[in-house]
Amino acid sequence: MTIARPEPGPDFGAARQAPRTPSGLFPSGPPTRPTYREPHPITGGGVATGGGAAAAWLLLFGLLGTDVASYAWWTVIAGLLAWVTALVLVRYGDRGVATGVAIVTAGGWSIAAAVVAVRWATGGDWPLW
Repeated sequence: MTIARPEPGPDFGAARQAPRTPSGLFPSGPPTRPTYREPHPITGGGVATGGGAAAAWLLLFGLLGTDVASYAWWTVIAGLLAWVTALVLVRYGDRGVATGVAIVTAGGWSIAAAVVAVRWATGGDWPLW
């Protein structure tokens, strides 16, 4: 026993919908524009490396000082050199390392300012001149 299948009827030019161009309000696929990625992403390891290097740098320069005034001036000079290095790293190198250098340098300057302020408050004389 064979079951007969109905034959498809003739296509009398049924209207077909033309493909629509989406408006973009509801995207239906991947973006047509390129996705840009950070060429030098900031990582925790880079920040830690920069912070450690800046701490050693400031420590070495701070040890050159023999009194409060020379310690403060050596710290200012070392900080300025470190920030120039951080600016170069931001432009051409690892931004994470530059971030660590900048953060630790600001902390080192804060420590030097606190030492100067305590010496000024206890001695009554401005120690940097």
